[in-house]
Formats: sequence, structure tokens, C-alpha cells
Amino acid sequence: MRDSLGLELTGATSAALEHYERSLHELQCFIGDPVGSVEHAIAAAPGFVMAHVLKGYLYGLATEREATAAAAETCATAQKLGGTSRETAHVAALGKLVAGGWHEAGATLEDISIAYPRDALALQAGHQIDFFTGNARMLRDRIARALPEWSEGMPGHHALLGMHAFGLEETGDYARAEAAGRRAVEIEPRDGWAQHAVAHVMEMQSRQKDGIRWMREESDAWTKESFLQIHNWWHLALFHYDLGETDEVLTLFDGPIYGARSPLALNMVDASAILWRLWLGGTDVGERWRAVAENWAAKGATNYAFNDAHAMMAFVGAGLSGSAETLVDAQHQAIDAGGDNAAFTRDVGHPVTLAIKAFGDGNYSETVRLLKPIRGIAHRFGGSHAQRDFIDLTLIEAALRAGDVALSRALAAERFHVRPASPLSRLFVERVGPNPS
Repeated sequence: MRDSLGLELTGATSAALEHYERSLHELQCFIGDPVGSVEHAIAAAPGFVMAHVLKGYLYGLATEREATAAAAETCATAQKLGGTSRETAHVAALGKLVAGGWHEAGATLEDISIAYPRDALALQAGHQIDFFTGNARMLRDRIARALPEWSEGMPGHHALLGMHAFGLEETGDYARAEAAGRRAVEIEPRDGWAQHAVAHVMEMQSRQKDGIRWMREESDAWTKESFLQIHNWWHLALFHYDLGETDEVLTLFDGPIYGARSPLALNMVDASAILWRLWLGGTDVGERWRAVAENWAAKGATNYAFNDAHAMMAFVGAGLSGSAETLVDAQHQAIDAGGDNAAFTRDVGHPVTLAIKAFGDGNYSETVRLLKPIRGIAHRFGGSHAQRDFIDLTLIEAALRAGDVALSRALAAERFHVRPASPLSRLFVERVGPNPS
């Protein structure tokens, strides 16, 4: 059997291939139930190697400890099935991922994409790994290398454009990013990743009203059966936040962002992130922290450093000092455990998490001490520029509260230079006040 782009598939049948390609399309758009679809493929053809691989990636890229265990089981099954050199390379990449080797998995997928530029799954999984490891250049270039082998009309072409759009945005090429993202959405209106790439452009350019219009105009397309919708609602909330429209932000939090109180880490990151921004600015968020913190506490030991920082936000906001201490201890264990998360935690995640805790304790000078040196390497623990902005926001607020006038003025000037159209940038400048000299 061969897929729609001509790649060999060991163990597939016509019926299984239909389910497999549905699952891949769902993953590319972040819609539906790709796990359920690929399970149907495996049920129809238990020896279908790439169906097991796709299932493994779906679990392995979830940044959840239980999901990683499920991915490991799936990988073990796939290892017994053989396959082509391309398929065995995929199995090897999955094995590295579940063993904690994010960078090695990404490098193996890079080699697959170079040899097989129309391997949509290799590009998709590799792109997500680049996101989770904060590798902006590869977010762009992994896709750029393959684009000459694709053309409009090919299944999944929209996803290539959407991924390339996000990579272009993360490397500061905003005009091309927006054009690619908009074209992807024109081709496939339900492509939530492309929708979010354009939102990122508008966030980085402080085009708040454009962003609100972009997200609200066709919201049915990116919310229907979408497992990326919470993150996209978060992007809408960011535009309102920058405009100082806190009531609208809280309405979004109570509704689509955390009204259902999702226990998934990727969704709780967004919940913590938006509450923390409000809390930094002095907004009373009531008891909202409690529900988020309880879900983070139920996660147990640390699994991914970027998540840890957001869990600490919730523990600080809810006043759960015991959970905060437990998290710090778990990070020490993560550093000792090895794997790429050890480096994510040691280099960035641990100092950021400690800084958030220090801020909650009112030790603003310690927050500054911990955050100031890591801003230049913060990408190492993953996320996007927009997501990691909480580090700068926390540092500025800590410097202001610590009474460090010189640093506060420098940071406010820096932010205003980068985001002159942002009302929040102007607010920081006003809070610092004029230089008396």
C-alpha cells in the first residue's frame, strides 16, 4: 500500500489507510479525535506500522507522564513489526522521544524529512518537537526545506503553510508569516495551527484590534471539535489583556479557556498563563486560582519544565505552599533523572519556577536575581515568544516592586522599543516615571 502522497506503508489495508489518513488530517488541523481514528486503523490492520507510529506521536507529544507511558507501549509494539527504512526510522524517533530524547528525536525526524520531504507525519511531529524545545530556526527551516516538493491540491498542503507561517513568525519574518498563515486558512478554514500562527504575528506586532477581529470573525471554524481551541481562545484573551480589558479576559477565562476545568497540561498552561498576567497587574481573580492549582497538584511529579513554571504560578496564586515545595523537590529529581528535560529544568525551568515562588513570597529582589540571567536562553525550555513573555512581564513587575528604579526604567524602555504600539508598554513607562537626571 501507498498513501496519498506515494509513501510505502507496511501492513496497511485500504480500510485502515482511510482511518490513518483521517487521523493525520485531524492532527494537522488539531480537530476531531485523531487517537480514535488511528485506533480504528490499527483495529483494521494490526500490522500497520505507521498507524502505531502515529498513535505513539499523538501520546508522546502530549507532555503528560501517563501519555508518555502509553506512547512507550505503542512504540514497543511497532518495534516488532519491521517495515521500510523510513518506517523503522520513525519507530527509532518515537523511541527516542519516549525515552526523553527530544533533541535526538527531532534530529531523526529531520533526516526522514530530508530523504522523504512529502512525509507529512515526519514534518508534523518534527515541527511539534521544535516547538517544545524552543528551536525557532528549525520551526521555520524544517518546513522550508520540504515546501518545494509540495503544491496546492496535495492533501495536507495547508498544514505545511501553517507550520511554515509559525516558523516565520518565531524568526521575526512577520509579513511572510501572516501571508502564509492566511493562505493556509483559506485552503482549510479548520486549520487551527495556521489560525494561531497569524494570531502570533498580530501579538508580536501589538495589533490588538486586528487580532481580536481575526479571532472573532470566523471563530466557528477554529473552535468546532478543536483540541487547540483553548490555546486559540487564550490568544484572543491576550489581545484584550494588552488593551487593559480585564473584564473581557475574565469572561474568556470563565468560559472557553477554563470553564470546563480541563485537566490536560497543555490547557492548564493557558489557564495559568492568563491568570498570572492579570495577577501581576493587580487584578483580583477571586477563587479562580484554586481550581487550576488543584488540577496541577493532581499531576504529581514534574515531566516537562515549561509546565512546571505554570504549575508554580497556580500554586502561588492559590497560596498552596506545600504543593509549591513539592514541585521544587520534584524538579531536583528531574535534573538528576537525565534526559533532555533535565537540561530544560536545570538551565531555565528551575530558576524560573523558583523566581515565581519568590515573587509570591514578596521577595522581588530574588525574583530579579533569578530571572535576569536566563532571559537570553529562555527558549531552551520550549514555548513560543508569546508564551515566554511572562518571564519579561514578571521581571519588570518584580523590578518595580523591588524599587530598582534604574532596572525598571531600562526594562520599560526596552519593552516600549520592541512593542511601541502596546498600551501595556506605555503603562510600564508611565509607572517608572521620567528620569530625574
